[in-house]
Amino acid sequence: MQTIEQALEKLSKSKFRRKFQLKETDFQYIERTGMETVRRHAAEFVKERLSPAYPKNDGKQTPMKGHPVFIAQHATACCCRGCLNKWYGVKMGQPLSEMQQQKIVNLLIAWIQKQLEQHNCNVFVKEQKNCEKIII
Repeated sequence: MQTIEQALEKLSKSKFRRKFQLKETDFQYIERTGMETVRRHAAEFVKERLSPAYPKNDGKQTPMKGHPVFIAQHATACCCRGCLNKWYGVKMGQPLSEMQQQKIVNLLIAWIQKQLEQHNCNVFVKEQKNCEKIII
């Protein structure tokens, strides 16, 4: 069983998974609604779209845009049962347990938090450079 950090490290080595990044509109949405709301949405999406043994439109049920959680699902290979099976060994044809759903939500939120930290760092660096330009 791997930790969240181990999973994120493994995902970071995938060229496909690495290309998913939150956009400015996603960061604004998170700031506007708060992380608790985003976590609640993640739990709802996982329960409704991934937890059934045979999810409706499996393999195509997670949009590629429109919500930070959707982006996180693709970035973390938690977008469909096939990816969950390939990356995490989650059995196909069986509903997800409450524990499995919670682990997926925790991974999604950890990925989003890393994106927020990186974004905030980049904003801070840009502001510092702008301050230096003004001071000089």
